[in-house]
Amino acid sequence: MSKRVVITGMGIWSCLGTSIDEVKDSLYHGKSGIVFDPERLEYGYQSALTGKVARPVLKGVLDRRVRAGLPEEAEYAFVAGKQAFDMAGVDADYLAHNEVGLIFGNDSSAEPVIKSANIMAEKHDSALIGSGLIFQSMNSTVTMNLNTIFGLRGVSFTVSAACASGSHSIGLAYLLIKSGLQDMILAGGAQETNHYSMASFDALNAFSKRMDEPTRASRPFDRDRDGLIPSGGAAAVVLEEYEHAVARGANILAEVVGYGFSSNGGGISQASDDGSIIAMQRALDDAGIAADQVDYINAHATSTPQGDMYEAKALQRLFGGKKALISSTKSLTGHECWMAGASEIVYSLIMMGNDFVAGNANFENPDQYSAGLNITPVAVDMPVNVVLSNSFGFGGTNSALVIKKI
Repeated sequence: MSKRVVITGMGIWSCLGTSIDEVKDSLYHGKSGIVFDPERLEYGYQSALTGKVARPVLKGVLDRRVRAGLPEEAEYAFVAGKQAFDMAGVDADYLAHNEVGLIFGNDSSAEPVIKSANIMAEKHDSALIGSGLIFQSMNSTVTMNLNTIFGLRGVSFTVSAACASGSHSIGLAYLLIKSGLQDMILAGGAQETNHYSMASFDALNAFSKRMDEPTRASRPFDRDRDGLIPSGGAAAVVLEEYEHAVARGANILAEVVGYGFSSNGGGISQASDDGSIIAMQRALDDAGIAADQVDYINAHATSTPQGDMYEAKALQRLFGGKKALISSTKSLTGHECWMAGASEIVYSLIMMGNDFVAGNANFENPDQYSAGLNITPVAVDMPVNVVLSNSFGFGGTNSALVIKKI
């Protein structure tokens, strides 16, 4: 018999804030975390826009040798994971006596790879690279480091599925708990934000050039959008089997009731309304929820002309005429990439817990595809009981999650 899966803790470290309260304030009041970073232009970027994420201060928190093996995104993941465990009432003693799993979505780390290559090019001596950069550069660096820091003994692996990684991580953790294979898993997503990490993305001409108006540059669904803004940080949630959570007296934030996925089968950067619909409908079917029961849709919409168009077409086909309000929190955060699917679940949980829907900032002029959608440009006070969150990525990977207030 399948188990129920609930969320008992969440953590966030993003350009909107480094605590749940800070992020709630940013979401509700439409405070953007996007800035102009001159270092990017000096490095050779076409666009200097980025989400500004504070680096956590871990000196005195973690041992020096542990810190040496942490790349930027693993630092973010640690603080977000610690927040989630703290909220869930999970301490070191609990972790030492119970099997807890870990699934994170993250990209490979650009900065340590570049530093290692520079050392080899200049010194021609691999002995000078050191173990820290080696551990930092592995694609499994987040789960490898967090397993060690928290002393976890359950399932552990990294999901790398482009910008759907964080969402797929939560979905896979949900399936493992639902099937009875684990009682608790920390799941999430992380993304580095340094100037090394997005140069190749900038080469695709994917970034907005609206550098004179940083906070107005991310314009999901708007007719005048001209590209996305890179961002990052980390987000984490504690997923737990319902009876297990009740037995230990945990506070339940919401229930994960549906996970859907698909692949488009087309070009490596080609979006698809058909693929998006399959993932969304599969998530709704898994949840046993009809489209007209959804209160809010956290859209993937990244502010790119093509991607937003295909998602708008999919949303119109599935939710046209339905009550669900739609917004993309990327209008405030930029695109948090491998982290986004996890952070947007945290943003949705914050809305659900505080009875509001965040606005789709900078949505001023609909295009022919978004004009018929129920997109709100400003925050709306309302009960939020059922949320659908979309995440799509390069290679045509699609993920959709449904969470529900208990």
